[in-house]
Amino acid sequence: MTTQHIRPRDDLALMEGYHSPQVDVPVRLNTNESPFPPPPAFGERLAASVAEVQWHRYPDRAASELRTRIGELHGVGPEQVFAANGSNEVLQTLLLTYAGFGRTVATFEPTYALHAHIARLTGAGVIEGERDDEFVLHLDEVDRVLAAGDPQVLFLCSPNNPTGREEPRALVEAVLERMTARGGLLVVDEAYGQFASWSAVDLIGEDTPLVVTRTYSKTWSMAAARLGYLIGPAWVVAELDKIVLPYHLDVLKQQAGVIALELAEDMETRVAAVVAERERVMDVLAQLPVDVWPSGANFVLFRPRSRSGADVWNSLLQHGVLVRNCASWPRLEGCLRVTIGTAAEDELFLAALKEAL
Repeated sequence: MTTQHIRPRDDLALMEGYHSPQVDVPVRLNTNESPFPPPPAFGERLAASVAEVQWHRYPDRAASELRTRIGELHGVGPEQVFAANGSNEVLQTLLLTYAGFGRTVATFEPTYALHAHIARLTGAGVIEGERDDEFVLHLDEVDRVLAAGDPQVLFLCSPNNPTGREEPRALVEAVLERMTARGGLLVVDEAYGQFASWSAVDLIGEDTPLVVTRTYSKTWSMAAARLGYLIGPAWVVAELDKIVLPYHLDVLKQQAGVIALELAEDMETRVAAVVAERERVMDVLAQLPVDVWPSGANFVLFRPRSRSGADVWNSLLQHGVLVRNCASWPRLEGCLRVTIGTAAEDELFLAALKEAL
């Protein structure tokens, strides 16, 4: 007797998952995590809060305190905040709500791969625009994509992952004007926004179809917690609350998010340290035989000139340094991306890179 197995949806059968190599090496600079752990006070306060948890009760479904505190950070009310399990669940909920079968999502490559990946998982079509050879996005390319695909959701990533470039405010404002006129939604992914020179949060309004997504993984040193959020109009957040699974944020995650916000001064210190270290690393890279692109994030994209990116990646790994090989991204053949680490980690990376080159 032949056993028949149910097949996945035809549009998913050939898709690959999104994965980052996790290799046990002394210096891991491939996933854009914070090089610093949370301050000691974070762990102490979180441990104390565990004793107060009523484990036999469901968590606050609305995550009211967390959303209120996040809103205070950005000068908005809790009704304009949506929190979820990492910014990826924020993106998933957005796309389940505003994309899906019969709708189209626009991205501009190279950019964060999960924008298109999650869109396709929801059944949406994806139209991919192009950045120029310096990975700059031009408004005429946005207009071409809008005319060709009529997207309901359009993604901008600023600073862009994996290139590190910030989108100029004038470009974001122009794209927002176009999406407003078309009745679409603009999503500005600011996973690295705290390292940048400006934020699109200032453009959010109740009459504006704009949302900005953020994560706790980078500047808040909480990659292990998987917590992200969105700031947007209240009418968008209300729709997301209808779609997300009930009780999706557990008690500890909500408490961890609130406690982290109480230590904002420590976060700002960490951001300043990473930005200063980023500039130092870029100054050294500028003296080496590599092409380097401007970065407003906590990572730097570069392409070796004298050796292939794959050879340099392998050489770095042999020296115990793991960076991200970006060859799988569109038009990034030979490119590598290095997360800014501690000064000691970056010194080991730079020494290994000089030898690899």
